Parts: sequence; C-alpha cells; structure tokens
Amino acid sequence: MNALILRLAGPLQSWGERSAFNTRDTAPFPTRSALIGMLAAAEGRSRYADLDHYAPLEVTVRIDRPGNRLIDFHTVGGGLPAAHTVPTSEGGHRPADAATMVTRRHYLADAAFTIALAGPDPLLERLAAALERPAWAPYLGRRSCVPDEPLLLRDNVTDPLTELRTAVPLCLARPPASGQSTVRVGFVWESPPPGLAADAQLYEVTDVPTSFAPDNRSYSARRLWRTDEDLPTDLYAGRNPAERLIDYALRQST
Repeated sequence: MNALILRLAGPLQSWGERSAFNTRDTAPFPTRSALIGMLAAAEGRSRYADLDHYAPLEVTVRIDRPGNRLIDFHTVGGGLPAAHTVPTSEGGHRPADAATMVTRRHYLADAAFTIALAGPDPLLERLAAALERPAWAPYLGRRSCVPDEPLLLRDNVTDPLTELRTAVPLCLARPPASGQSTVRVGFVWESPPPGLAADAQLYEVTDVPTSFAPDNRSYSARRLWRTDEDLPTDLYAGRNPAERLIDYALRQST
C-alpha cells in the first residue's frame, strides 16, 4: 500500500478521547476518529454516511513536538432566555438561576505531528484530491483549531515508514545539541512496528468511529504501540520550518 504524508500543526489542537459533559479532554496525539472526521469533512460526506469507506486506512503518527497542555475555562448558557438555556436530559431547560455551566477544555499548544496514512491507491487518490480542495475546512480536533500549511505534504509514498524515519523534515521544540547525530522521537503505531523494542508501550484506546450521527455516535477499540526512535538530526527543519517543508512537499516521492 502507498501512503499520504500529512502534517498536523498549529497554535492549538485538541483530540478528544473521553470527552463528556463539562470536561473536554485531549489525547496526546491525533485520534483515529478525529482523522477520519477530518477526511470525511474534506470529502463532503454526511455525518450519517457509512464509515466502512475508511476501514482500510492504517495510521502511523510521528510526534515531532508533543506540545504543552493547556486548559481553557469556559462558561456555557449564562444570560440566555429560559427557552434557550442548556437542555436537560428530561427534555426541558435549566432554570435561569442555574443556567450557567462551567466547562474545561483541554488543548495541546504548539504541537506538531507527522502522519503516514496508508491504504489502497484509489482511496488515497480521492483523499489527496479532497485535502487539496476540501468541501469543508479541516481543523485539528475542534473548529477553532486551524491547521498550519502545508497540511498534505506528499502523496503516492511507496515506503511511508522509511519516509518518516529518514526524509520528512522534523519540526522539533528545540534544536538538537551541537555534535548530536540522532534525536529521539516518539511514534504511535496501529500495528506492531518492525523490530519492536522490548520497552515499547502497548495500550488500548476507544477511538475507531462506527458512526458520526449526532444522535448515535459510537466508537470501538483498537490497540496501539508507542515507541521512541532515533532519527538523524539532519532532518531538523529549523526554527522557521515552512520553507523546508514546502520544498519537501514539492519534491517527487522517493
């Protein structure tokens, strides 16, 4: 299978994993449900559309910058007429003296992730075209989280794992130390990676969407492996990486 290489970076990102009610969390890296939601939006698909369309995709995440956790304090529902306050589970609305709800929304600030999205060629061709001219604007987990450019770095990549390890520019939080030849970078894998290290972390997340329907959202679980890889410091893209990223995006796939 070939792959697309995406770069997900911006001032804020938020990848809800267990979000509910007044606390809106974020996972430490992009979730599969958020990525599929972004692709479906780019293709202009309805929230009620079948998601089997995306089942063949395999996602590998390179964590260039993990970002810093930020919690934003919000209030919801205050100062509204009684008929427009926050709905209750019984079908009514909260009374005026209890209308205001406090919510805490979690974000990753200044994070950057490089994604290899592998799958069948016809599907990848459609997705690449949709990301270049999206029906609805992509965002990084929440509508307020606008992605940096370029989003789609390259399509038709024949060896995505080698590409992530040896070719895609690295957007690190700080420059490598002088004389340093390699830098440790986190990876998240949906399948056991080649040469799986003994210290690899295995865990389970519930972020595979089976329905995005507003009245019937549902998700299933998947296994993930987390490793740290030694990448060459030559990949470091500098403090202002845009030029090097664009240059990479314009070059032909290896």
